[in-house]
Amino acid sequence: MSDSERILVGIDASEYSPAALRIAGRLASALAAPLHVITCLGPSDFYLPQNLHPGGDPASAAELTAIARRLMEQAIDRAFGPERPEHLSALVKAGSPAKVLVEESRDAQLLVVGRRGRGGLLGQLLGSVSAACAAHAHCPVLVVSQDPEDDHGTRP
Repeated sequence: MSDSERILVGIDASEYSPAALRIAGRLASALAAPLHVITCLGPSDFYLPQNLHPGGDPASAAELTAIARRLMEQAIDRAFGPERPEHLSALVKAGSPAKVLVEESRDAQLLVVGRRGRGGLLGQLLGSVSAACAAHAHCPVLVVSQDPEDDHGTRP
């Protein structure tokens, strides 16, 4: 399988991540395509107050990458449980999420993102990352809402 056949899914630690992962996983399975999961550490991730240690020093890039990796693995576990898609790969990348995902979309047949992430103004229906991806990606983009079933606790 080539990279250009892959389904790319961008996730963060939001409640929309498992829904985007599940749909991307179904599509990857139906198309016999590899599923490539990306989460990004943007510039603001290095400066948020919760990233400061008790001594006031910011967390190191390695520590933040480890946290991002753990959160990504938790989202993948919530989405798939023990039955992960066969050709799933996951990567933490540094950079603006919109910029990274648009660049990564050059070698994908589809980009899947949640409609909102951790940030954004209250009431905003489409997040800035999903809007940028829809406007600038090099492949089709699927913007996913939260799974209604997640609200009722019927999914893992």
